[in-house]
Amino acid sequence: QVQLVESGGGLVHPGGSLRLACVASRSVTSFNSMAWYRLNPAGNQRDFVARITRGTDTSYADSVKGRFTISRDNAKNTVFLQMNSLKPEDSAVYYCNANVAYGNYWGKGTRVTVSS
Repeated sequence: QVQLVESGGGLVHPGGSLRLACVASRSVTSFNSMAWYRLNPAGNQRDFVARITRGTDTSYADSVKGRFTISRDNAKNTVFLQMNSLKPEDSAVYYCNANVAYGNYWGKGTRVTVSS
């Protein structure tokens, strides 16, 4: 069973930055990809934010391009999400995702609140 543990959420002012981390219980390169999602305002769907593949290709939602950066530290089994120029609409619970051939693993989430 894979465990994903997120950290780094908190309260930040608009325009500020946060870095989220997701520590996996096994090598991050064992997954097809790892990604960040966030719960939509209605609270009924996780929306894609960013993804990094095993080969380190990255992709982003249009709403965060140029502001967020996903990266990983293989030695620490950790994936990061650097979030800059945060906006109130970025407020959400952020979830770490790991994709394997037979499905997905999810963390429990970390809350980000962007407010003045």
